[in-house]
Amino acid sequence: MTNLETTKQQFLEYIEIEKGRSLKTVENYDRYLSRFIFFSKIKNPEDIDEGAVREFRLWLNRQSTGNNRATGETLKKKTQNYYLIALRAFLKFLAKRKIKSLAPEQIELAKVAERHLDLISGDELKRLISSPDGNDIKSLRDKAILELLFSTGLRVSELCSLPRDIDLKRDGISIIGKGEKMRVVFISDDAKNAVKEYLAGRKDMDDAMFVKVDKLENHINHKNTALTRRSIERIVKYYAIKSGISKKVTPHVIRHCFATDLLQNGADLRSVQALLGHANIGTTQIYTHVSDRHLHEIHKKFHNKS
Repeated sequence: MTNLETTKQQFLEYIEIEKGRSLKTVENYDRYLSRFIFFSKIKNPEDIDEGAVREFRLWLNRQSTGNNRATGETLKKKTQNYYLIALRAFLKFLAKRKIKSLAPEQIELAKVAERHLDLISGDELKRLISSPDGNDIKSLRDKAILELLFSTGLRVSELCSLPRDIDLKRDGISIIGKGEKMRVVFISDDAKNAVKEYLAGRKDMDDAMFVKVDKLENHINHKNTALTRRSIERIVKYYAIKSGISKKVTPHVIRHCFATDLLQNGADLRSVQALLGHANIGTTQIYTHVSDRHLHEIHKKFHNKS
């Protein structure tokens, strides 16, 4: 008989080393599986059955987060699915190792509501990108950040990890994205020029592309290094407010704009998937609901003409 805790640890090592998952993913899977093991009190993989999973799902469905206790709201279906996805991946690992347990296909994910896309208009996007209009190093940095986000569709974590020495003579640069997967993103001329102007004003020797600026002296802060995800989010929010945009704007909203802009101008879904670095095309398909120009033209041409 195989101990469940031991096989869980083997699974976590497997997804980190052989599957190349990020440390954050490994930590999350560890937390999800540990919660299942603690709740079910199961000691061996052989004892995982449909009944144990069903009871766990019922328990998850009735849980409330710390923020929701007062309102009585329970965990969202999407959050519950994170636990089920981890458990299903673990069961697939057991099956691959020929360890007797519940078949992974026995676990079905909860149905979730269709994802809602937060978007801003083309005019709002232009105002946002042009809002850092100064010649000081902070304005030049922030302009480069906004131009790059829209030009490349980078995730905010990918933007934070960009090195200073990217080759701006080329249109495309290779980046390591989610799950340690490499892809090529492309930089527009506007984004290149913004980055060049920003780098020309840098006086430091830091290797990171985007670094903190000393608020008092308005030059690069030699004490600290790369901007964090939270810093980039604050920068985007600041310029959204400055531009008079009432909606909540985040780096991910700009990524949404990047994807919908491509699709509206005729790009195929597979290409957009590759540019965004989506592992599953199903993730990319959320953009088709807001970007089908052909359907919009049909509606405009034929609707309510009598």
